[in-house]
Amino acid sequence: MTKLKLLCGSASKNLTREVADILGIKSCNVICKKFKDTEIYVKIDEKIRGEDLFIIQSVNNPVNDNLMELLIMIDAAKRASAGRINVVIPYFGYARQDRKASSREPITAKLVANLLETAGADRVITVDLHADQIQGFFDIPVDHFVGYPLFAQYISEKKLKDVVIVSPDTGFAKKARRIGKLLNVPIAIVDKRRPKHNKSVVMNIIGDVKGKNAIIIDDIIDTAGTITNAAEALKEKGAKNVFIFATHAVMSGNAVKRLNDCAAKEVIFTNTIDIPNEKRFPKLKVLHISKLLAKTIKAIHLNKSLGKLYTWEKFDNVR
Repeated sequence: MTKLKLLCGSASKNLTREVADILGIKSCNVICKKFKDTEIYVKIDEKIRGEDLFIIQSVNNPVNDNLMELLIMIDAAKRASAGRINVVIPYFGYARQDRKASSREPITAKLVANLLETAGADRVITVDLHADQIQGFFDIPVDHFVGYPLFAQYISEKKLKDVVIVSPDTGFAKKARRIGKLLNVPIAIVDKRRPKHNKSVVMNIIGDVKGKNAIIIDDIIDTAGTITNAAEALKEKGAKNVFIFATHAVMSGNAVKRLNDCAAKEVIFTNTIDIPNEKRFPKLKVLHISKLLAKTIKAIHLNKSLGKLYTWEKFDNVR
């Protein structure tokens, strides 16, 4: 049987280390550096011929560098005759550009899918895509799992009473309803308008939040303007406490200050993106997806079903 081997990209060193420890293996030694003109050089410094390779790399800031490094790692693996190249992208950059919203715009998420396939990826594993339809942009298998059961488990263990799950916009309502069903609690929806990129205005709160512990759940927090505005609006509508949950801690610009200064009691992320010390703040808590990711990798390597790992009805998939 082929061996399972891990390759670590520059953007996901901590996560890869955690996954490797759970699997009881060491990640392959990879030499990665930049030339003076910023071209990226990658060398896989051990034999991978015929092996089942898993490359772990999030496509977060610096997005283009991390994406290019990932493509070069895939090409290096292909030319080293890896048996199967599985690309693990915990945070899939460019996922928000998933459609043409107006004339003469690109669909960059599709472009990234094409690049990954052309480079030589045989399979993609990712977490909480901004738009589920991105799975259909690929002609190779895509395993897409969600981080929200981790949130549900955390909320359940805190034993909060009078909980309401809040969708940050109407587009997220379906996922909010799933989480509400998982916890057997009601949902509310933030009615917002987005006049331009990275800007939003809260127009109304749909649902009863007065005197309740309001749990806002989103997939990405970038500049944090939308989510912090929603937290303020919930407090103004009488919410007892506000908790912010999001899978991907992009946190651009003044996001850290906004999140720390906002009305939320806690801000909870997963570790799909490594959060450096300078972006950590007192309200921040991090939930680790390492166990779920390790189980997913092992199941794929052994050609076992992933169905149990993606079950909404139980929390067993995250323990």
